[in-house]
Amino acid sequence: MLILVVDDHPLVCAALEMTLVNGLSDCAVKSAQSVAEALSVIETHDLDLALLDLKLPDASGLDGLERLRKAAPRLPIIVISALDDTRLMPMVRSMGASGFISKTAKPRDIFEAIHVVLDGGAVFQQNTNGMDMSCPEARRAEEIHLAAAMHSLTPQQRVVLRMLGEGLLNKQIAYELSISESTVKGHVSAILRKFEVPSRMQAVLLAQRTMFDQALGA
Repeated sequence: MLILVVDDHPLVCAALEMTLVNGLSDCAVKSAQSVAEALSVIETHDLDLALLDLKLPDASGLDGLERLRKAAPRLPIIVISALDDTRLMPMVRSMGASGFISKTAKPRDIFEAIHVVLDGGAVFQQNTNGMDMSCPEARRAEEIHLAAAMHSLTPQQRVVLRMLGEGLLNKQIAYELSISESTVKGHVSAILRKFEVPSRMQAVLLAQRTMFDQALGA
């Protein structure tokens, strides 16, 4: 089984690759950080499935899905997003996606979705974090919480968060910013506390979600 992961965050790509390889038998993973890279992989490899993030440097909105769908009409594509926004589900389904799942979904849910899609089915999760995100009040409360978390970050914490999304380690961030590694650790701890999450990857995903919400005019 060969799966293509399309996401512009190296940290997310690495985490997904590890999850897939360790959790699925005979699974190999190719990764791409842009639509252009994904199209190149599609041309040169016989893929079984693609996991596609919507926020890519060379795509706007659902443009990435549309381009991949045109390039590989028969390739099953699951949109894997940091958003739990039910507005997107009918959109991606109408454009030929076989599924929509959250990056915060548990590994077993991701594996189940992959098996369903490879068997010819479709999976469109509506509740991946314990909240009914189809409820406008719940969605709005979550949006307010994330916006407040982003607003509370200091300028340097925002820079550190961006570098985390690029996959840099603490020592690399310290070198790039000419600060101590302990200072970087302090910034990371503050970021996790403000987003109320236990891991740096989750903080990156939530920040990505907030920025995509703003682009959609949420």
